[in-house]
Amino acid sequence: MSVTVNASLLFDRSLHSRILALALPMVLSNITVPLLGLVDAAVIGHLEHAWYLGGVALGSTMISVTFWLLGFLRMSTTGLTAQAAGAKDKHALGLTFVQGSAMALLFALIFLLLHQVVAQQVFALSDASDDVKFYGEQYFTIRAWSAPAALMNFVLLGWLLGNQDAKAPMWMVIITNVMNIVLDVVFVLGLGWKVEGAALASVIADYSGMSFGLWCVFRIWLAENLPNPKILAKDIANNIGRFVRLNRDIFLRSLCLQVTLSFMTFQGASYGDNVVAANAVLMSFLMIISYGMDGFAYAMEAMVGKAIGGKSRDELKESIIGTFFWGTLICSVLSAVFLLCGESLIGLITNIEQVRSVAYQYLPWLVAMPLISLWAFLFDGLFIGATKGKDMRNSMFVATSSFFFTFWLVSDLGNHALWLSMSLFMGMRGIGLAVLFTRQWRRGQFLT
Repeated sequence: MSVTVNASLLFDRSLHSRILALALPMVLSNITVPLLGLVDAAVIGHLEHAWYLGGVALGSTMISVTFWLLGFLRMSTTGLTAQAAGAKDKHALGLTFVQGSAMALLFALIFLLLHQVVAQQVFALSDASDDVKFYGEQYFTIRAWSAPAALMNFVLLGWLLGNQDAKAPMWMVIITNVMNIVLDVVFVLGLGWKVEGAALASVIADYSGMSFGLWCVFRIWLAENLPNPKILAKDIANNIGRFVRLNRDIFLRSLCLQVTLSFMTFQGASYGDNVVAANAVLMSFLMIISYGMDGFAYAMEAMVGKAIGGKSRDELKESIIGTFFWGTLICSVLSAVFLLCGESLIGLITNIEQVRSVAYQYLPWLVAMPLISLWAFLFDGLFIGATKGKDMRNSMFVATSSFFFTFWLVSDLGNHALWLSMSLFMGMRGIGLAVLFTRQWRRGQFLT
């Protein structure tokens, strides 16, 4: 059995409308993320000393990495919710939210209990100046209190997306980021609270997003007449093993990804200041690729999960073909833009001639990256929707091993070795999942 492309599907307006209705709101909300980073840097960067900005950068990086590694809460919730919605199983739909919320709050509690010890150990290892470490720890200590909201937001986003609602998650992200920007200006520039103000702004913003998300969940809960959460809480241990295993596997997959990206940054730094700066410029364009593709990956998760929950092979085919069509189109456009306008885009980010010159040398890797990486993004969405975390974990292990083996093999190529390894890494992620999907589809196992 194979996924044959029915040409008529490519002209099915209703299919494309469903995909875009899920994907575009998430793409639009993602646009606010880099805007938030720019405003944070601009507000703190206008204070009288550089160590304020350095401290916020150090502290926020620690928070971001910690929360990013717990992003499996969103992925697992999306897949399980979409399957429950497709099966029209109201009990499973409500139970997924209750289980996800309980796990998010448990992780938040553990983080809050340990965050001061973690901060002391990590900052003690840092080579930053005493002032940067002081303000970094100050930012981290305050921002840590956003953990319950930040982790709950993962569950809220996943549950809403799994219910085929992309507008509510979009507004959650926009409200969080806009609130953060406004409070940054008020607390830091208006009230003069400096680093403490920037951290407090982020905490309040996270709770604002959570409040809106809970309100959206409440509306769906009433409209769908889902069971009382108190009753569901008694069943929280039911089928919890599957939920925990899925989260474990996605966590290990995310950890491998973080290790690979971190190695790219730190190894690039060993080649000199101009190389690490050039890599940072090019990696910023990779973020653009991820912002564009994440929206379609999210659409894939929700649509595939719903099709699997409803055991509809035809709906699953439609979701796969339609989403891959849009993913290929978007990534082809991005590759063309980088090919034709890459040097101009680099010039917009930096006016340092040495950095520009180095970035131009590695631009061909960026031109190829959208078409190489699109398969990784879309197959991730496919397997998240199918809640096949073990397959994602195993394919990521293979891709990560390929990355480090390739770099070891061609390390004499310097920074080109890094980009070659990263390209192979992204390609192997897609190839590994494609092989597993093809095998399972032919055996009729993917819907099970």
